[in-house]
Amino acid sequence: MQDKVVVVTGASLGIGRATAEAFAREGAQVVVNFRSHPEQADEVVHRICDAGGSAVAHQADVSQYEAVQGLVQRAVDEFGRLDIAVSNAAFSEREPMLDADLEKFRRTIDVTMWGAYYLTRSAATQMRAQGDGGSICIVGSPHAWLAIPGALPYNMAKAAIEHMAKTAALELAEHQIRVNTIEPGWTDTPGERKFFSEETLRQAGANIPVGRLGTPEEMAECILFLCDQRHQYVTGATLLVDG
Repeated sequence: MQDKVVVVTGASLGIGRATAEAFAREGAQVVVNFRSHPEQADEVVHRICDAGGSAVAHQADVSQYEAVQGLVQRAVDEFGRLDIAVSNAAFSEREPMLDADLEKFRRTIDVTMWGAYYLTRSAATQMRAQGDGGSICIVGSPHAWLAIPGALPYNMAKAAIEHMAKTAALELAEHQIRVNTIEPGWTDTPGERKFFSEETLRQAGANIPVGRLGTPEEMAECILFLCDQRHQYVTGATLLVDG
């Protein structure tokens, strides 16, 4: 990963944060995307730079195509190119379908599905222009195939981006641009506390075969694996990491 340029969306917290820091430890230059947590994003950048790495924070709402194009352009402006893109940003509310707030329903689709597509398209456009390939990793979810009640828009969005990634992998193979998906199982992130208490999370971890929730750092290591240029024959794949 030495000197590779990486964009990670939703990188101020959780899996995105761990991923940005993991790439930096491997020598990559990182654009830390955030929407509404500037202090946390700045902290990620400071941690990376204090450890001798290179990173910048960039605010962008991934549900807006022009904003995502600007995010990719920031990578080029700061570091000269783009080699790797990680689509991690997501949004979700838990409501029964018949009672769902349609504004939040649409927001879930806009961020989780359209955001992943916008980054895939924008990053691939830049990588194609550079002419020497690249790697895109989509953070999916078991929600793509598990029908979790109360999470209909999130289930829909995650199912859609799984198929998007496989189709994009076929279309982009001729340009040596790989597209893969990781499906993190139940992971101990700040986002989980939006829906569950500490006691619920503890009990849930105990019921997983390995006896605990996953960590953001474990998911980040798997993302690094999928993006590593040594694994050029891996594309269109989905890696389930669920304990």
